[in-house]
Amino acid sequence: MKYIIMIMDGAADLPIEELNNKTPLQVAKKPNIDYLTKIGCSGMLKTIPDNFISDSGVANLSILGYDPKRVYTGRGVLEAYSLGIELEENEIAFRCNLISVEEGKIKSYSAGYISNEESKELINFLNEKLASENVKFYPGLGFKNILILKGDFSEKIKCYPPHDYSEHEIEKIMVEPTEEKGKKTADFLNNLIIESNKYLENHPINLKRKKEGKEKANYIWPWSPGRKPKLERFYDKFKVKGAVISAVDLIKGIGKMIGFEIINVPGATGLWDTNYEGKAGYAIEALKKCDFVYVHVEGIDEASHEGNLELKIKCIEDFDNRLVRIVLENVDLNSHCISILPDHYTPVKLKSHKPGYVPFVIYSPLDIPDSVEKFNEEDCKNGKFGYIEGDNFIKLFFGEKQCI
Repeated sequence: MKYIIMIMDGAADLPIEELNNKTPLQVAKKPNIDYLTKIGCSGMLKTIPDNFISDSGVANLSILGYDPKRVYTGRGVLEAYSLGIELEENEIAFRCNLISVEEGKIKSYSAGYISNEESKELINFLNEKLASENVKFYPGLGFKNILILKGDFSEKIKCYPPHDYSEHEIEKIMVEPTEEKGKKTADFLNNLIIESNKYLENHPINLKRKKEGKEKANYIWPWSPGRKPKLERFYDKFKVKGAVISAVDLIKGIGKMIGFEIINVPGATGLWDTNYEGKAGYAIEALKKCDFVYVHVEGIDEASHEGNLELKIKCIEDFDNRLVRIVLENVDLNSHCISILPDHYTPVKLKSHKPGYVPFVIYSPLDIPDSVEKFNEEDCKNGKFGYIEGDNFIKLFFGEKQCI
């Protein structure tokens, strides 16, 4: 048996008045996902544990059968790992966004989706001006970069994810210590944020962006700190050889840490303009040599963070037509198990992540379909898998656990 999971990042949503109190998943045209739902079995999965941060790293670890309470230390270290940066015991990794701030408020958590080339030049410039033996920046993908602190620093701090605080005054969401030993680190980071603006504000790249009517990347914003976690290899847990397809360093980092093959698809951007067809094609080829392929698509989540309802619906429809359809047309349903689900809620009206049970469908040629025919947050509540959490999803998917 071969296995494939396709993640529609952030697709789950709340009822929206403009959609007659329906969700984007309810109104989007997605005949292929609905077909899979009709021939499969559905349920609702809790991907974010109680009193835990609503983060994509947490959610995807949950989906893959890992306990975030035990293994999640922050997304910075996972993204660093995907870039080949393996932390030492005395190092802390942060995701480090390049952001746009106007009149003291966050205007764009992505600096207007700054390009890889522009971002890399700015990050290298910051290394020239602000790096030291204990401080170093690493360019990542566009606005998503890495900051490493080495030495006498603490992760006992609270950092605010910039995508959750659009239009907030930065002075009110600076880094805060959660314990006394985190005070030095919080003070250091807040100073680093202010210092970054001195060098970025009038950098030639930003002057050019302003002239072109684009947002400046005029501040750094470090968040989600963590030290190197200990993750059991996926094969050791499930005896399944896996591969991951994603444009997102966070997902690649998880994959690399658990021993997946990392498959890079040309034209995969992590946005709504990603190469869906390429991801489908590479997934189909990967299934010929791997037991399990984990395909992650980020664009739906980014549309949600932008608060763009029309774009979110389009991204769901693109996911269905340009990814799911191609996979279904090219794999043998008699020998493949397929699952589709969001990793978490990203309500387009809130523009931020939210915990909750997300809908999922699992198709297996060994299962008798349930009565659910449409894939969305309401219909899947009636699926025969019911409400599950923890590693129950991945065990169901691999056929290790009978449905309740």
